[in-house]
Amino acid sequence: MGLEQLMPIIIIAIILIALAILFTFIPVLLWISALAAGVKVGIFTLVGMRLRRVVPARVINPLIKAHKAGLGVSTNQLESHYLAGGNVDRVVNALIAAQRANIELSFERTAAIDLAGRDVLDAVGMSVNPKVIETPFIVGIAMDGIEVKAKARITVRANIDRLVGGAGEETVIARVGEGVVSTIGSSKAHTDILENPDAISHNVLGKGLDSGTAFEILSIDIADVNIGENIGANLQTDQSEADKNIAQAKAEERRAMAVAEEQEMVARVQEMRAKVVESEAEVPRALAEALRSGNMGVMDYMNYKNIDADTDMRDMIGKITDDDSEKNDNNRNE
Repeated sequence: MGLEQLMPIIIIAIILIALAILFTFIPVLLWISALAAGVKVGIFTLVGMRLRRVVPARVINPLIKAHKAGLGVSTNQLESHYLAGGNVDRVVNALIAAQRANIELSFERTAAIDLAGRDVLDAVGMSVNPKVIETPFIVGIAMDGIEVKAKARITVRANIDRLVGGAGEETVIARVGEGVVSTIGSSKAHTDILENPDAISHNVLGKGLDSGTAFEILSIDIADVNIGENIGANLQTDQSEADKNIAQAKAEERRAMAVAEEQEMVARVQEMRAKVVESEAEVPRALAEALRSGNMGVMDYMNYKNIDADTDMRDMIGKITDDDSEKNDNNRNE
């Protein structure tokens, strides 16, 4: 085949390659869809999106949806939100839902809420259909020492104006729990809570617990109330046990001091007996010295010995009499 014969084939191949590159780089089908939906988007605008590394379908499809819903958003707004890392489709869906629910919501606020990491579509849905948050059992103790457990259901509605920077569900649950514990603790008896559980709701709801949060509390309902342990009685029992242990420790201390004092007195008695024995040992020496010096005669010494023997005999008689008296007492007792 000559060059003249191959030329048409080469031209057709070049045209096909050019068309493939064109349809790959330029979303012609997307441009046709936009024109069919009445959205005026230039073909060069789509090419510019490709050059700015923007996926055209992520912008044009939400733009078509917004145009059909009658929203006044522009391509630049959607593209800038996409480049900022936001979810364009979710923002447009939220704007459409807010418009249908007659909620005033601008694109800038919606985009800010989305970029803050909150689900803006869910927030709009919560504004229309309030959400019920159920708390775990909250434990409080009434003034009579009885433990009361209460479970609350909190009906909240999203506050779109405070979604950016507002506290979440955990803060609401914590504040409601604090209010429930405070209300139970201020009750004189646990029966007051059992008779009027709605008193908890009225007291907690009147404290403005939704201040600074992303929600508006519509109602707080007490779903369940249970009675726990008698904490007051347990504390008194523990205190009594502690007092008893302290008293026993002090008594043991006094007993140990008494035993020590008794041992000290025994030691003193032994010391005094030793002194008596020592003094008695001096008596024979004194007698011998008196006999040698002539201050005492033999008859005087004999009289001394008689008196000593008589004293010993009297002591023996006294001991025998005491033993007989003890035996008679024991026999009478038996």
